[in-house]
Amino acid sequence: MGPVPDLHLTGRVLAGPDDVRDGLWVVGGRVSLTPPAHDRDTVTVDGWVLPGLVDAHCHVGLGRHGAVDRAETERQARADRDAGALLLRDAGSPADTRWTDARPDLPPVIRAGRHIARTRRYIRGYADEVEPEGLAAAVRREARRGDGWVKIVGDWIDRATGDLAPCWPAGAVRAAVAAAHAEGARVTAHCFAGDSLRDLVEAGIDCVEHATGLTEDTIPLFAEHGVAIVPTLVNIATFPALAAGGDAKYPRWSAHMRRLHERRYHTVRAAWDAGVPVYTGTDAGGGVAHGLIAAEVAELVRAGLPPLDALSAATWGARAWLGRPGLTEGAPADLVVYPADPRADIRVLARPTRVVLRGQVVA
Repeated sequence: MGPVPDLHLTGRVLAGPDDVRDGLWVVGGRVSLTPPAHDRDTVTVDGWVLPGLVDAHCHVGLGRHGAVDRAETERQARADRDAGALLLRDAGSPADTRWTDARPDLPPVIRAGRHIARTRRYIRGYADEVEPEGLAAAVRREARRGDGWVKIVGDWIDRATGDLAPCWPAGAVRAAVAAAHAEGARVTAHCFAGDSLRDLVEAGIDCVEHATGLTEDTIPLFAEHGVAIVPTLVNIATFPALAAGGDAKYPRWSAHMRRLHERRYHTVRAAWDAGVPVYTGTDAGGGVAHGLIAAEVAELVRAGLPPLDALSAATWGARAWLGRPGLTEGAPADLVVYPADPRADIRVLARPTRVVLRGQVVA
């Protein structure tokens, strides 16, 4: 990327739920709330401005069969960037993607290391597979590889019973979460069903991915402990097709997946109503395409979240949760410009007119 020109954003800036401004500047690649002192020409960009969107559950460097090469990793990151996702939380990948940090044209990635799964209880080639006695040590190892997060697989199909089942005994989960926290990392867990949720929350888990198994019994527990969820509704939309593929061999699992899918919107809305923090994630990588963040925000609205809260789940709220700035003085100028007010029509998120990363128009 060449020299970064200064920008003048002349439209309306949605910097927070109660923070709507008339324009801002980008000076030296950073947000400025006041005009620059110099008299150089600036590039004027008009429209509705949001902080760069957040995909809090994606997998950069991951394909259907495991790690992918650098060319494909770059393609994935660009697809997310061009869709306006300018902060990615990589919720598990076997690929070493640290090289992308040196690329100013690619979005920042917050890594959770590699998935940690029970032996032969996850997708082949994805995870560090261990038994319960090795879980805490694996968590420590991935905490040191990641950027403040660790991802464990909380449940998966148990072929002996033919249905989803927890992967870990409660004691192993408690030891693992304690180990991660001792390393200064937060812990999240893949969970489709509900049987593992209470053990995870009582162990001190920080977040649960998918969380389709939440019920009226566990939702209050999540709210009480402040455990966040990332529903990945664009991924949950694939459940019927997955279920159809398992009908012959695992009919119990297939029926369970269909039930989870059918009540997905009710589950998310009930969690939000109860005060559970909700954030956007697409589960891109593997079987889900990158670049679907706008569709995920629209799914939260379809589930019943007010548009402003769905926007928060993808922008200022998600950035605060991940410890990254939004459109504040001196922050890196990561922002997206839209032709209309997304609060009035959330579908406008699928039509960005400018994507600005580190102060430079990249898409």
